[in-house]
Amino acid sequence: MNVANKFVEILEEEGIENIFGIPGDQIMPVYKALSESNINHVLTRHEQAAAHAADGYYRSSGKIGVCIATASPGALNFTMAIATAFKDNIPLLILTGDNELKYKGTDYFQTTPQLEIFKNITQTSYNPLNGTEAIYVLRAAIYELKTIPKGPIHINLSKDVLLEEDFDDFELCYLCENDLSNISKAQELINNAVKPLFILGAGAISQRENIEMLSKKYQIPVTTTFHAKGIISEYDELNLGLVGIRATPRAKYAMENADCIIALGIKASERTLPKIPKNLIHVNINSDVLIGDYPIQGKVEDFLLEISFKKVNWLSEILEIENEVKIDGLDADLKPQAAIKRILNKFSNNIIASDAGSHTTWTTLLKKSLKPGQLLFSGAMAPMGYGLPAAIGAAVATGEKIIVINGDGDFQMNLQELATIRENNLNVIIFILNNSEYGIIRQWEESMYDMEPYQVNLNNPNFTKLASSYGIDAVRVDNLTDLELILEKELAGPLVVEVVVESEDIPLPKV
Repeated sequence: MNVANKFVEILEEEGIENIFGIPGDQIMPVYKALSESNINHVLTRHEQAAAHAADGYYRSSGKIGVCIATASPGALNFTMAIATAFKDNIPLLILTGDNELKYKGTDYFQTTPQLEIFKNITQTSYNPLNGTEAIYVLRAAIYELKTIPKGPIHINLSKDVLLEEDFDDFELCYLCENDLSNISKAQELINNAVKPLFILGAGAISQRENIEMLSKKYQIPVTTTFHAKGIISEYDELNLGLVGIRATPRAKYAMENADCIIALGIKASERTLPKIPKNLIHVNINSDVLIGDYPIQGKVEDFLLEISFKKVNWLSEILEIENEVKIDGLDADLKPQAAIKRILNKFSNNIIASDAGSHTTWTTLLKKSLKPGQLLFSGAMAPMGYGLPAAIGAAVATGEKIIVINGDGDFQMNLQELATIRENNLNVIIFILNNSEYGIIRQWEESMYDMEPYQVNLNNPNFTKLASSYGIDAVRVDNLTDLELILEKELAGPLVVEVVVESEDIPLPKV
């Protein structure tokens, strides 16, 4: 048995069922081992799509996403998608092949400093120098991804290391680093609070049942970040909605009037907390993101075991505020928000994969989630081209019908993945909102730079013919009546629906 065989054996032992990637010379020993394993490999058409798919796989299911590529040309195609996962703290396992160790630091064919490149966009980047070290870092990476999921972990594997047959394997023992020294101060703040508020981030998803029980028992209202939407159903009155630059009226009021804010598993970016509030208890396993006067490094689970709450009575005060976000044009023919409203009404319980741009704003404003992982989008990095491959990952992870809401520009960033959808017969329905422009950039040009639209108009292909060339059914609509008729049917993927829409400005956030 060589290291590559042992790698795949460990992945199977750890419950890895699916891997996304593209084979190549330097990573071929792992592919040989995969071909003899029970792990399903999903062949994408671009490495960026493989990593986005692994990202969507995790966000939709909570299972570790794994992606694999060969040396430099393959590995470097990962970088945009890995940076996206890194910015959103998505735990992925990234495996890249490399030339033999003797070529490290040389100008040999397809040799680049992959370790140094990935260090900037991963939680940890490893470059094992022998078989024993390779097995050690794989076990360490999987342990960390399962127990301390701060972000993606990269292992760079030289071909000669993968082919080694002389190596040791051993069990690892880790302790999660915690700093609960502020617990007593936090408890005192909670004891004195009459208007406490939870802010929930993705790091709190694993404790959703416990948090929902506490929130209902003690009547503590909840707000969420984008990535924690649905941690408590957004149809429950205790869930006030989004916090931050897209805050709902109730969430905004609660943030301004709370005397104790308990932030669980949030990154506390400028989009969530433009200003650091007073009386903030911030709990996160990653000490690098902690802010405020009561920082607590540790798992949300450990914090909740140590803390106690009391029943409060200020929810009725918050509920007096009308919480609907006013959106114009929801019934106007050819408006993107009108089309998105109808798509979401039809698929209210499905996972929605969005992307980057104006359509994402409408989608996040209109989508209500019953549980976490029902809205996937490219978050803090916000690259175009996320939606389609993320939907592939979600479809593989869940086996469910996945809905993609794409702009025409987004779709064309990774349109080759229609082949992956067709090949795997995935139940993915793709709605392309075609306004023949980079709409949000056009809006910035006009509103922020007082300029005429420049380099934003798109001369698009015939999207229905394009989908048909991949063997995927497709239809085109250019009015709300026809869209509604399409949505009345029992739709199943693979399917592409092109929706022609007008140019439309999004409501810009007010900080």
